[in-house]
Amino acid sequence: MLWETFSVVRDLSRLHEIASVLIRYGWGDFVRVLGMGSVLERAGRILHWKTTENEWDQLEPQVRFRLALEELGPTFIKLGQLLSTRVDVFAPAWIEELEKLQSHVPPVPFDTLEADVLAILGMPIEQVFVDFEREPFASASIAQVHRAKLLDGTKVVVKIRRPGLERKVEADLRIMQHVARLAEHEYSEAKRFQPVQMVGYFRRSLLHELDLLTEAHHMVRFTKNFADDDTVRIPQVYWEYTRPGMNVQEELLGIVGTHLAQARESGLDTKLLAQRGASIVLKMILVHGYFHADPHPGNVMYLPGNRIGMIDFGMVGRLTEFRRQQLVNLLDALTHNDESDLIQILLEWTGEAEIDEVKLAHDVADLMGNYDHLQLKDVRVASLLNDIASLIRDNGLVLPADLTLLFKALITLEGLGQQLDPEFQLSPLMAPFVQEVILRRYTPDALMQRGRRGVKEAFEVVAGLPRDLARLMREVRRGRLRIDLDLKRLDTFGRQLDRASNRITMGILTASLVIGSSIVMTVDGWRFMGFIGFILAFLNSLWVIISIWRSGN
Repeated sequence: MLWETFSVVRDLSRLHEIASVLIRYGWGDFVRVLGMGSVLERAGRILHWKTTENEWDQLEPQVRFRLALEELGPTFIKLGQLLSTRVDVFAPAWIEELEKLQSHVPPVPFDTLEADVLAILGMPIEQVFVDFEREPFASASIAQVHRAKLLDGTKVVVKIRRPGLERKVEADLRIMQHVARLAEHEYSEAKRFQPVQMVGYFRRSLLHELDLLTEAHHMVRFTKNFADDDTVRIPQVYWEYTRPGMNVQEELLGIVGTHLAQARESGLDTKLLAQRGASIVLKMILVHGYFHADPHPGNVMYLPGNRIGMIDFGMVGRLTEFRRQQLVNLLDALTHNDESDLIQILLEWTGEAEIDEVKLAHDVADLMGNYDHLQLKDVRVASLLNDIASLIRDNGLVLPADLTLLFKALITLEGLGQQLDPEFQLSPLMAPFVQEVILRRYTPDALMQRGRRGVKEAFEVVAGLPRDLARLMREVRRGRLRIDLDLKRLDTFGRQLDRASNRITMGILTASLVIGSSIVMTVDGWRFMGFIGFILAFLNSLWVIISIWRSGN
């Protein structure tokens, strides 16, 4: 508790800035609910709750939210981009607005970065690069990118992290963690969204993105995964110059995915590019379980020979074998109109949340009715995923974090394919991968492996049963059998009762000291002890007052 208090005090300036921006964009009630305002006002940082009418008042809430995140800087921009993947939480209008969040910001002058670059290289720039463009050709909230040439003439791009970013991000993350714990502890309706877990996931993701060395490791892994596929290119990493603050990689010479007209004019087959790009990402998801989480046009290059180049591996998604099997089961249940299997999968994703299973079954039946006449190759994946997300929102379900990235990646991928080819559909390309995964389940090796694992687990349970029963009976005979109940509200009540008891005790003790000291002051020779008693009573009173003031109650 002391450490949390210290953290909040340490970040008061940033907390004041965040609260002020949120209030200005019309989110003052949100600041009040989270208790941010009371903390700042007690610290003497007065907030102007009443704002004059301004241009923001006429905007939709989701627009004001997006503008506030943009003004708050890199951490909150990245948070908004993560929230844009939560199709299970936000309505389509909010998702559409959050997708507009851009990390593009004015570049930092290279003079500001030069000292960091020299420290990383350990030598003058001229000894590594024969040509280095001091003006960046791309600039984002976390890093900016410069073109350069190595001494042997190889064209590279140098990605350099912005200076002083880590301290501000760490402060923002501490504030987010504090707010998430408060929301989950005090508001039961927030618990189903698992804010603490969501912030923890966001923290790991953002810190990995800040570490440009991590991105380089991602690139090497993708290169190995596609070593036998000459339709895809991943830039080579130059490890001798790559550190957490700088990433030096090969420059792919091609056409950026946003320049469709140029791709067509150059003679590239856009239909083939759409099919190859989709096959690459589906292979990442369903075969490797390790995928580029943001395959938007700006992160794709069209190369000669209708090859696909992929860049910017700061955000990647991972799927376990178990999760991939669940995804395949979901698609299989939809194509075979198996309502019970689909319900079971959704309940597994949700965990222990309380669900109205009757309503869920009714909504699943309606969903099935929209797809029971279609084969998998005829399904529009984006429409299907949006329908599933709508069903999840309406029933109070929550998608696991890895699946939110997957949903977002698939929707983005189908949109990119349709830009290249208006007749493009993702599902026909997905069908062979799904069938292959299903067939692999029933190969002799797979069946033998599952059987061997099942027998081993059953044997371990049976072998350990006598020991567990003996231990249970021994505890019963000794009268030491204990049942632990995790009742968080009772824990909170207990802590509040302890604090109240402490205050009452200190109050009684203070009153006793005042009365006793008053009596002692009347006795000659003991007046000094009475004075000491009054000082102790004053200190006790001060402690009680500060305790009540800090609690807000």
